[in-house]
Amino acid sequence: MPRVVAFLLLLCCGCFPALAALHTAKIFSDHMVLQRDAAVPLWGKADAGASVMVSFAGQSVRTKANENGRWKVKLEPMKSSAKGRSMKISSGDDRVVIEDVLVGDVWFAGGQSNMDYKVNGMARRLTEGKKLADEANYPAIRHRKVNERNSAAPQPDLTGGAWVVCSPKSVGGFSGVAFVFARRLHLELNIPIGVIDCAWGGTPIEPYVPAEAFTGHPTLVKLAKYAKSGDTEAIKKMPGGTFVRSPAWLAGAIYNGRIAPVAPYGIRGAIWYQAESNCGKGEDPRDYRHKQRALVQGWRQAWNNENLPFFYVQLPQWKSYAWTYAREEQFRAMEVDGTGMAVTIDLDNANDIHPPNKIDVGERLALWPLAKVYGKKIPFSGPLFRKAEFRGREAVVHFDYAKEGLMIGRIVGVGKIVEEKDGTLNGFELSGDDGIWHPAKAKVEGRTVLVKSLQVKQPVAVRYACHPEAPKAHPWNLYNKAGLPASPFCSDWRKMPYDPIKNPMRQ
Repeated sequence: MPRVVAFLLLLCCGCFPALAALHTAKIFSDHMVLQRDAAVPLWGKADAGASVMVSFAGQSVRTKANENGRWKVKLEPMKSSAKGRSMKISSGDDRVVIEDVLVGDVWFAGGQSNMDYKVNGMARRLTEGKKLADEANYPAIRHRKVNERNSAAPQPDLTGGAWVVCSPKSVGGFSGVAFVFARRLHLELNIPIGVIDCAWGGTPIEPYVPAEAFTGHPTLVKLAKYAKSGDTEAIKKMPGGTFVRSPAWLAGAIYNGRIAPVAPYGIRGAIWYQAESNCGKGEDPRDYRHKQRALVQGWRQAWNNENLPFFYVQLPQWKSYAWTYAREEQFRAMEVDGTGMAVTIDLDNANDIHPPNKIDVGERLALWPLAKVYGKKIPFSGPLFRKAEFRGREAVVHFDYAKEGLMIGRIVGVGKIVEEKDGTLNGFELSGDDGIWHPAKAKVEGRTVLVKSLQVKQPVAVRYACHPEAPKAHPWNLYNKAGLPASPFCSDWRKMPYDPIKNPMRQ
């Protein structure tokens, strides 16, 4: 009892120091990477009206906290630097020091379980993954996982978390795709790379989109309306609907908890790997492209950058009926400027919804910014369908990104595609006016593919890889000469309309 009395007396006498009012937003912490070549925003809280000064890399910027104690400054653009330096923030007698700060490029990563899939998982199941993890001594690569819960309203700050320096001991907890992506950029550009990862397993796209971005299409408007009223049954039943498991699956819910507190932290661009939970059992993939367009535009608005680069992964093989249609929606989402899609349809024909080969995924994803953002003169996309011409019994299919020609390819290892000069091209089908699809023989001719079927006298439509997964004995194997796979396509989707009856909602 005397100890309690003494403690209360000390407290009343003010013998314990008051908690410092000055602090930064929690995204700013030791080992962080700041975005190079751009004005860098920093923000936090202090006493209302107090003067705040931020000093870093020879700059000192002063501001005043507003009536709510919130302050924000911008540092002038800085060149990349792998030298860890201290950032000092002061307000009156309060001091905050953030150590080991680098300057480079920062990428924001989002999606569900395949983006969240850890390097540890890849290392356990893939020999090449273990080798990559064991050799991951990259102190200029930093990873920041954001694990906050969902929220009904945008949150002002994160609740915790830390930046982690990449090493063989720490890399196991990094996103596999994001690590491989960051590693490739780091090795090619020789600059620090930071990744902020907000991925959450099992989630659809809707909760990552800010509520105000659900505009421009009837499906988006309905989703926002039903989310606001909490009508999850209406969302399940509507075209383009999903199976809503909890409030975290509603429009804007993850954005509010994991993204709003981070934006507008300086970033170079965003990467995305998601759609599985928009085309699972009973989930309708239609209009996914409009949802992704809203995601891109919503994030661009949050970061005040209408040209923010956005690169994403097209779904690989899986047994679900709706995945065929989701992949087409993802293909069409490239209509948004400044976006690009890494094709993975050829990988991991093992009916695994979490394929361990995140090396090819991350490497292919990295090709897009290397070419489009950093100006490297390299191939960055596999063949993408442009048009089909029908000449009698034959279809002639033309592709973009086939400048050096097309080939039949065969996977001989992680990151290794070889040409099969005498191989058979699989996955092509033809349809006549009756809408019945028939397997077809296809052959590469330069930059085109010629397709015929004895069962179709007058073809009107041609398609490739338009099934959930390929037969094991007949893998989808169309590539360009750079060894990058062709995306699935259908020249006339009216010949294969989506049928919700074939993908009933779970009970």
